[in-house]
Amino acid sequence: MSLLLAAAETGQSASPDMWASVLHGLSILRNIAVIICLASGLFFVLAGTFGVLRLPDFFTRLHAAGMTDTLGAELIMLGLIIQDGFTLLSLKLLLVSFFLLMTSPTATHAVANAAYQAGLKPLIGRYKAPSPTDIKEEA
Repeated sequence: MSLLLAAAETGQSASPDMWASVLHGLSILRNIAVIICLASGLFFVLAGTFGVLRLPDFFTRLHAAGMTDTLGAELIMLGLIIQDGFTLLSLKLLLVSFFLLMTSPTATHAVANAAYQAGLKPLIGRYKAPSPTDIKEEA
């Protein structure tokens, strides 16, 4: 961008080489934004996976999966939209992203409510992980 400002100050028109370097710089910035969105989306999806594996009861696992997967999927979709540019495909991705943003928390709430209505109670109080000897005794 500084090349364009320098050309404007001197009264010269921008050369094709100057435009090529500006476009190349914008392409690099776009790719960096895509990598940041995809990497952070992947981080949140993996964090939700570890939450499902590590947390003690159904409701906390459902919370970990519902919240992090929604955010992770939205960031991944944003990265794909940025990568594609302003096309019809990016509009479709935006609509899918909006649909996912509306339905995922609603579905998580419906599943949690159904489990509670069916009699599954949340784990209340301090959680103590079982020791290896407790696991061997149960088997």
